Amino acid sequence: MPSLFTRIIQGEIPSHRVAESEEFYAFLDIAPLQMGHTLVIPRLEEDYLFDLEDELLGRMMIFAKQVAAQIKAVTQCRKVAVLALGLEVNHAHIHLVPINTEGDIDLKKKLQPSQDELADMAARLRAAALV
Repeated sequence: MPSLFTRIIQGEIPSHRVAESEEFYAFLDIAPLQMGHTLVIPRLEEDYLFDLEDELLGRMMIFAKQVAAQIKAVTQCRKVAVLALGLEVNHAHIHLVPINTEGDIDLKKKLQPSQDELADMAARLRAAALV
């Protein structure tokens, strides 16, 4: 059975796309820690991030670096944090979270933005890739 993220990649479940390539897909988290919180996933369905082949994991981090630049440009944050949790969905992924302080990462305090707010943020992030 395909993972939730595979179903998102296939368009069965809607998402707010931020960036994509032949190998990777980046989209906004629907329960973000901060606005701009983005998930980066490989199109290859693999459960555990560190089970990815070394070369694929390296390319994933390069892709994530490009997405992080978009996030930083749009949100004007100090840094973009990288989290590799991977327990909620059995598909390798990393979280990119815009932060200004370490307190901006609180897994118990998630935002509840509207679909319109998410759509607007995704559009702004995609536009930042064109600059």
